[in-house]
Amino acid sequence: MSSDSEDIRRSILAKWHESLSKYGHLFSSDSISGTSPPSVFVGSYNYPKVFVGPMVPPIHGDTSLLDTPEKWKGKSLEEIVNFRLNLVRGIQKIPIDQTDGCYIENLQEVTMSSKPIDSDLIFDKATSTNVSLDGESAPFGPIGEIKSAKFSGTASVKSIEKIFYDKDLKAQDAVLNLYNSGIEISKIQKCLSIGMLGQKRKLVPTRWSITATDDIISKSITDEILDYSLIDSCTVFSYKHLGNVFSVVLFPHRWIYEMIEAWYSNGILGFGSDNEDARGIDHPPAIAGAYFAAKLGVVEYLQKKKIQAGVIILREIMPEYAIPVGVWQVREGIREAMKQNPMLADNLEHALLMASNKMSISKSEWLSHGNILNLMRQKTMSDFF
Repeated sequence: MSSDSEDIRRSILAKWHESLSKYGHLFSSDSISGTSPPSVFVGSYNYPKVFVGPMVPPIHGDTSLLDTPEKWKGKSLEEIVNFRLNLVRGIQKIPIDQTDGCYIENLQEVTMSSKPIDSDLIFDKATSTNVSLDGESAPFGPIGEIKSAKFSGTASVKSIEKIFYDKDLKAQDAVLNLYNSGIEISKIQKCLSIGMLGQKRKLVPTRWSITATDDIISKSITDEILDYSLIDSCTVFSYKHLGNVFSVVLFPHRWIYEMIEAWYSNGILGFGSDNEDARGIDHPPAIAGAYFAAKLGVVEYLQKKKIQAGVIILREIMPEYAIPVGVWQVREGIREAMKQNPMLADNLEHALLMASNKMSISKSEWLSHGNILNLMRQKTMSDFF
């Protein structure tokens, strides 16, 4: 992490701790009363017996914004971090195969709800003011072990309720059914995480359910676009938000996809990349959830346009991205990039130059840290340049 990044991180956390000291009475040492967005979280620590519970802010009213990434466009990093850190996470340790019982069933009702839920939590002891900065999921604030929990005012989303009671439906099909019904990705992820989907149900750590949902949906869409005609030109889309710069290159080719990330750590530039062809990814992804989140953002565009293309995504993570807020911002960043007016390139070489010109890293350096050339060996270089 660069000194600039560390300064930004300290500034944001300092402001939150200042707020905590000013309004600390709202974070009662042994209880909290507020309106859950609604939100639940399943941890991965101590798997397969994990910490599960709701997230509740110490305020009442419409808190839906606090846990709906799809609505965070235009929010600053500081805004997102600060309202996220006001979510108190209640926990109980639960085996992953325990998807019934009063506690879990209440959390499933919370997850199904179409509106924020009034919640009252009593803790065994004082909440910890340590914060979670995970990188995959959005951050949250204090944590307390739940002694008792009470929720009121739930109103189920009918399409989710129907899937919940259909225990013959496979989890993958359930995810796709909800997505095709217009349910937000962030909501589907919670349903999968809290053990509401599939034939053999279990709790899935939130960070895993996020990637699994993106993977299931993007894979299904990719299978569909393999039947579409190839794009007839090279185009470049760009977008910047929250200290992340994205460039998306589409070029005439049967589906191949690579994502290359670059980041700064102690003044040193690091890289990571993953790729696939029409057969899918054949290795554990090095850049983890970001790869599938970005893929979903771009295949949605190809599906909408009914075209097939080769795809190269470049992501430069600037020092301003001082606190990770989750891979949702990659998905939403690519979705926004694909809404911009594209730049038309003469050929792939020109497209890559245009894409890299939007960043501080040269085209040759991007290429040297990816496998783009290997992906294109099925045709001669003259077919592309």
